[in-house]
Amino acid sequence: MLVLLAGIFVVHIATVIMLFVSTIANVWMVSSSNLGMGMASSGLWLLCNNTCEQLRVSSDDEASLKAVQAFMILSIIFSVIALVMFIVQLFTLEKGKRFYITGAIMLVCWMCILIGVSIYTARFTGKMPEYTRSHHGYCFILAWICFCFSFIISILYLVLRKK
Repeated sequence: MLVLLAGIFVVHIATVIMLFVSTIANVWMVSSSNLGMGMASSGLWLLCNNTCEQLRVSSDDEASLKAVQAFMILSIIFSVIALVMFIVQLFTLEKGKRFYITGAIMLVCWMCILIGVSIYTARFTGKMPEYTRSHHGYCFILAWICFCFSFIISILYLVLRKK
């Protein structure tokens, strides 16, 4: 049982770290240019070529970008809260009880990741002006990995009993 708890704890910490990296780093889309401008990457905050500048989006997409930013930040917050709640429940929960609160908070985190990454996929995939040959960067992939990990962790928390 101790090994299972330690494994869940390690995966949860890894998920929090990957959520931080995927939200902060600016490599959600990577593109190259036919005009000799080189490689460029865009994230949730900046567009980086040789230097980074504010991400330019149309007025139609601005609300979508703000929603993606908000949901990714909320997912980090809920994941950290779930980690703290797991530690608190680990020491205060009675024997035989389940980690329902931690599992529920992690499910909210999972939902925030799903909404944020889905909006980004629908609205921003392949949309980098003046660039061609776009593909997803490692931050986008990390966000989807965090989506899977947070779902698995939340189910494990809901099923797990303190022994």
